[in-house]
Amino acid sequence: MNQIPHDPDVREIIRITESLYPDYSNVNLAWKESPFAWIKSLPSKTVGKVGEQIIERWCISHNFEVRSSPDSEADRIINGLRVEIKFSTLWKSGIYKFQQLRNQAYDVVICLGISPFNAHCWVLSKNLVLEKWESGEISSQHGGRSGQDTAWIEVNPNNIQDWLAPPSGSPTEAIQILRKLTNTWHGTGNRTSRYL
Repeated sequence: MNQIPHDPDVREIIRITESLYPDYSNVNLAWKESPFAWIKSLPSKTVGKVGEQIIERWCISHNFEVRSSPDSEADRIINGLRVEIKFSTLWKSGIYKFQQLRNQAYDVVICLGISPFNAHCWVLSKNLVLEKWESGEISSQHGGRSGQDTAWIEVNPNNIQDWLAPPSGSPTEAIQILRKLTNTWHGTGNRTSRYL
């Protein structure tokens, strides 16, 4: 049986908590009925792992061959392409932030964004990411002397940058782009294909 204790300080803490709730509840309420709500309760490191598993299983469901990367320079090998996977849930500000992008040994970045009742996906070549980072269209993530080692891509799903592929963020179109990239790479055997 839940009863409010008689201790006046416990009552005061309850009152303060209740007064703060409206400042924080809008995020929780937005995700309350979401099929993705359970992801929001996970620690950030676990959320990244879940994102990798979602992409892996999604690609397998589309008949891609998916293997773990033999090193930490990429997350998965998908039909022979080295793939870095970035995952974000929608922030309170209404954007996705795909973080910790580095200049590592991968060919393609898959960015998967989950909002309460929608999902968005972009497939970007490493060359494009580096070009946009160098031009300042992608921001460095950290300041200071070592601030140039990681970057992030911010995406407002209601106002998507035109250089993102697909520009709609449609997962169906993203999987088609990935298929085209993997078919092209297999066809040429060359990671410097014009598609990459």
